[in-house]
Amino acid sequence: MDAKNPDSPFVKSPGEEGINSSTTLKCSTDNLESAFLDCSGLCKSAINLSQRRVLEKRIRVSQPSTRGPSAFIPEKEVVQANTVDERTNLLVEEYSTSGRLDNITQVMSLHAQYLESFLRSQFYMLRMDGPLPLPYRHYIAIMAAARHQCSYLINMHVDEFLKTGGIAEWLNGLEYVPQRLKNLNEINKLLAHRPWLITKDHIQKLVKTGENNWSLPELVHAVVLLAHYHALASFVFGSGINPERDPDTSNGFRLISVNNFCVCDLANDNNIENASLSGNFGIVDSLSELEALMERMKRLQEDREDEEASQEEMTTRFEKEKKESLFVVSRAFDDDIVSTSDVSRYIEDPGFGYKDFARRGEEHLPTFRAQDYTWENHGFSLVNRLYSDIGHLLDEKFRMVYNLTYNTMATHEDVDTTMLRRALFNYVHCMFGIRYDDYDYGEVNQLLERSLKVYIKTVTCYPERTTKRMYDSYWRQFKHSEKVHVNLLLMEARMQAELLYALRAITRHLT
Repeated sequence: MDAKNPDSPFVKSPGEEGINSSTTLKCSTDNLESAFLDCSGLCKSAINLSQRRVLEKRIRVSQPSTRGPSAFIPEKEVVQANTVDERTNLLVEEYSTSGRLDNITQVMSLHAQYLESFLRSQFYMLRMDGPLPLPYRHYIAIMAAARHQCSYLINMHVDEFLKTGGIAEWLNGLEYVPQRLKNLNEINKLLAHRPWLITKDHIQKLVKTGENNWSLPELVHAVVLLAHYHALASFVFGSGINPERDPDTSNGFRLISVNNFCVCDLANDNNIENASLSGNFGIVDSLSELEALMERMKRLQEDREDEEASQEEMTTRFEKEKKESLFVVSRAFDDDIVSTSDVSRYIEDPGFGYKDFARRGEEHLPTFRAQDYTWENHGFSLVNRLYSDIGHLLDEKFRMVYNLTYNTMATHEDVDTTMLRRALFNYVHCMFGIRYDDYDYGEVNQLLERSLKVYIKTVTCYPERTTKRMYDSYWRQFKHSEKVHVNLLLMEARMQAELLYALRAITRHLT
């Protein structure tokens, strides 16, 4: 308003006190202060209402029994890593959507090189130009995390969904969202638990559903988000990520149980039967365990140089490993998972879970031969064509984690760990029915002892059931940073497996 206008609400004419006209608002200095106080009060009320709305939509989680970002890793180890590497804070400033150093980022910062690739690709999926509106992206992340009851990720994206203009009513459950989002349920379910069942028919249903159809670029964006957050849920549970401290609650945390046990149970193993692990602890001295692994790696390298197995023998070893994976954790995890009502509002068919690819008594499914549809030659170009540049970012992330090495194993230095990294990656793909013709699967049995296999299968296929006992049971002489590296490998192997099945189905739809 014009400061010289006598009718301005913020100008007091000589001799006037208060308001003397029905059409003109003239405030005294006192009234002006009062008006600002009233306005301030209204603003605070609006902010408080907004905060309450966010809190109401979050999934409540139990107060962790440990301090720091992880229930599995001593706080000082993670803090030291963050203190030493200032680059982590710079990365957070540039690529974090929440604007803060969250617990996932703190644990991943044990591997700062990888963290940069991870944050760049995640930022691109969530914030940069792409086929999907921003609120859709966060809602899809919520749907993906809900398949594994990952309240940590759900809460993170409830906040982001509302910040980016999402409709609060959608957070009441799937019956409140547009039909086209609801149509993602089937592919979300299959990708999370049995991606080998995805066919071109699933793709056709999504892209040919009239007014609720998905364009192929939109669908590829959605599939990348789903695979990313399924895999990230594996990392969250595998690394024992604690809930974020919340200044809006009295004790700093949001409270409720996850599945039939809570985050503190994940740390303490309360109410969890680890039948497959019984008898595995304390039998072998951890130091001799490390030396035995080093010896096996040396022997395998020598055997490689002496003779090369035939293709027939390689196939036999893959089939043997695939069948043996049936017996890893099967007794502990045959029961259906019962989802909590808070989480189940974001999914359908909550009892649907992982079933072994090579399950006995079921119709035999053809093995996915990696050479027939590879990420490098097929998946990368398709995803990049339909969702510009994401292929480059994902490829960089896959290569980074696969090749990441410090040439150490526990206390040993100058060690080539390529063989071990490949065994971890390929074992995950084996459980999803993916075979590499040029890989000798006999190495998996030589390099990955039973407690490690139990851990890998749990983190990859049933992440919400991972416990500290499982985490502690393998590689007891190794550093926590090395175990976090294992989790990064498992996460990326899982994401790539899901993408290979989904992108192959899209390719078949196009041909």
